[in-house]
Amino acid sequence: MYSKILSIRFPRTIVDEPVVVNLVKKFDLSFNILKATIYPRKEGLMVLELSGHRKNFQKGVRYLRGLGAKVENIGQNIKRDEVKCFQCGACTAVCLTGALYIKRPEMEVIFDSDRCSACELCVSACMAQAMEVSFDRSLLY
Repeated sequence: MYSKILSIRFPRTIVDEPVVVNLVKKFDLSFNILKATIYPRKEGLMVLELSGHRKNFQKGVRYLRGLGAKVENIGQNIKRDEVKCFQCGACTAVCLTGALYIKRPEMEVIFDSDRCSACELCVSACMAQAMEVSFDRSLLY
Protein backbone atom coordinates (compact mmCIF):
# COMPACT_ATOMS: atom_id res chain seq x y z
CA MET A 1 0.00 0.00 0.00
CA TYR A 2 1.33 3.39 -1.05
CA SER A 3 0.13 6.57 0.66
CA LYS A 4 0.91 10.28 0.40
CA ILE A 5 -0.64 13.51 1.60
CA LEU A 6 -1.31 15.78 -1.36
CA SER A 7 -2.56 19.28 -1.98
CA ILE A 8 -4.76 19.49 -5.04
CA ARG A 9 -5.64 22.87 -6.51
CA PHE A 10 -8.67 22.59 -8.79
CA PRO A 11 -9.29 25.08 -11.59
CA ARG A 12 -12.83 26.43 -11.70
CA THR A 13 -13.53 24.39 -14.85
CA ILE A 14 -13.60 21.11 -12.88
CA VAL A 15 -14.85 22.02 -9.38
CA ASP A 16 -18.31 20.67 -10.21
CA GLU A 17 -17.02 17.27 -11.36
CA PRO A 18 -16.86 14.15 -9.11
CA VAL A 19 -13.07 14.05 -9.22
CA VAL A 20 -12.49 12.27 -5.89
CA VAL A 21 -15.20 9.69 -6.62
CA ASN A 22 -13.41 8.94 -9.89
CA LEU A 23 -10.18 8.30 -7.99
CA VAL A 24 -12.01 5.60 -6.05
CA LYS A 25 -13.95 4.07 -8.95
CA LYS A 26 -11.41 4.26 -11.76
CA PHE A 27 -8.16 3.78 -9.85
CA ASP A 28 -9.16 1.82 -6.73
CA LEU A 29 -7.71 4.46 -4.41
CA SER A 30 -8.89 5.40 -0.94
CA PHE A 31 -8.70 8.86 0.53
CA ASN A 32 -9.02 10.86 3.71
CA ILE A 33 -9.88 14.51 3.21
CA LEU A 34 -7.87 16.60 5.70
CA LYS A 35 -8.93 20.07 4.50
CA ALA A 36 -11.05 21.28 1.63
CA THR A 37 -12.40 24.51 0.29
CA ILE A 38 -14.15 24.23 -3.05
CA TYR A 39 -16.63 26.81 -4.27
CA PRO A 40 -18.84 26.52 -7.35
CA ARG A 41 -17.36 28.32 -10.36
CA LYS A 42 -14.19 29.21 -8.40
CA GLU A 43 -10.83 27.59 -7.79
CA GLY A 44 -10.70 24.98 -5.05
CA LEU A 45 -8.08 23.49 -2.78
CA MET A 46 -8.14 20.07 -1.15
CA VAL A 47 -5.59 18.45 1.13
CA LEU A 48 -6.05 14.70 1.24
CA GLU A 49 -4.24 11.52 2.08
CA LEU A 50 -4.42 9.30 -0.97
CA SER A 51 -3.70 5.57 -0.67
CA GLY A 52 -3.58 2.55 -2.93
CA HIS A 53 -1.23 0.46 -5.01
CA ARG A 54 1.66 2.53 -6.34
CA LYS A 55 0.72 2.11 -10.04
CA ASN A 56 -2.90 3.11 -9.35
CA PHE A 57 -1.69 6.07 -7.30
CA GLN A 58 0.47 7.27 -10.18
CA LYS A 59 -2.39 6.79 -12.67
CA GLY A 60 -4.72 8.73 -10.36
CA VAL A 61 -2.28 11.64 -10.09
CA ARG A 62 -1.88 11.67 -13.89
CA TYR A 63 -5.69 11.74 -14.19
CA LEU A 64 -5.87 14.77 -11.87
CA ARG A 65 -3.13 16.60 -13.74
CA GLY A 66 -4.82 15.77 -17.03
CA LEU A 67 -7.92 17.57 -15.78
CA GLY A 68 -5.83 20.66 -15.08
CA ALA A 69 -5.45 20.19 -11.32
CA LYS A 70 -2.16 21.17 -9.71
CA VAL A 71 -1.04 18.25 -7.54
CA GLU A 72 1.78 18.56 -5.02
CA ASN A 73 3.13 16.56 -2.13
CA ILE A 74 1.88 18.60 0.84
CA GLY A 75 5.33 18.58 2.39
CA GLN A 76 6.43 20.81 -0.48
CA ASN A 77 4.20 23.55 0.93
CA ILE A 78 5.70 23.46 4.42
CA LYS A 79 9.30 24.56 4.75
CA ARG A 80 11.74 24.98 7.60
CA ASP A 81 14.17 27.88 7.50
CA GLU A 82 17.41 26.22 8.61
CA VAL A 83 18.98 29.59 9.43
CA LYS A 84 16.18 30.63 11.82
CA CYS A 85 15.82 27.21 13.47
CA PHE A 86 17.85 26.91 16.66
CA GLN A 87 16.98 23.24 17.27
CA CYS A 88 14.83 23.75 20.38
CA GLY A 89 12.51 20.85 19.48
CA ALA A 90 9.24 22.61 20.43
CA CYS A 91 7.78 21.69 17.05
CA THR A 92 8.36 17.99 17.65
CA ALA A 93 6.04 18.03 20.65
CA VAL A 94 3.04 19.09 18.54
CA CYS A 95 3.75 17.16 15.33
CA LEU A 96 1.07 14.47 15.14
CA THR A 97 2.52 12.64 12.14
CA GLY A 98 6.15 12.44 13.26
CA ALA A 99 7.29 14.62 10.35
CA LEU A 100 9.31 16.63 12.87
CA TYR A 101 11.44 14.57 15.22
CA ILE A 102 14.71 14.70 17.12
CA LYS A 103 17.60 12.70 15.74
CA ARG A 104 19.58 11.20 18.59
CA PRO A 105 22.29 11.34 19.85
CA GLU A 106 22.94 14.50 17.81
CA MET A 107 19.78 16.16 19.21
CA GLU A 108 19.10 17.61 15.76
CA VAL A 109 15.54 18.44 14.68
CA ILE A 110 14.71 16.65 11.43
CA PHE A 111 11.82 17.57 9.10
CA ASP A 112 10.50 14.72 6.91
CA SER A 113 8.23 16.50 4.42
CA ASP A 114 6.80 13.20 3.14
CA ARG A 115 5.14 12.59 6.52
CA CYS A 116 3.80 16.15 6.89
CA SER A 117 0.01 16.59 6.90
CA ALA A 118 0.11 20.41 6.78
CA CYS A 119 -1.80 20.75 10.04
CA GLU A 120 0.30 23.87 10.75
CA LEU A 121 0.66 23.14 14.47
CA CYS A 122 4.42 23.46 14.10
CA VAL A 123 4.05 27.00 12.73
CA SER A 124 2.43 28.28 15.91
CA ALA A 125 4.71 26.20 18.18
CA CYS A 126 7.96 27.44 16.63
CA MET A 127 9.42 30.22 18.77
CA ALA A 128 11.98 31.04 16.09
CA GLN A 129 9.31 31.28 13.38
CA ALA A 130 11.36 28.87 11.28
CA MET A 131 8.37 26.90 9.92
CA GLU A 132 6.75 28.48 6.87
CA VAL A 133 3.60 27.69 4.88
CA SER A 134 3.68 28.45 1.17
CA PHE A 135 0.19 27.53 -0.04
CA ASP A 136 -2.70 29.99 -0.07
CA ARG A 137 -4.20 29.42 3.37
CA SER A 138 -7.12 31.76 2.65
CA LEU A 139 -8.62 28.96 0.55
CA LEU A 140 -8.68 26.65 3.57
CA TYR A 141 -10.80 28.79 5.90
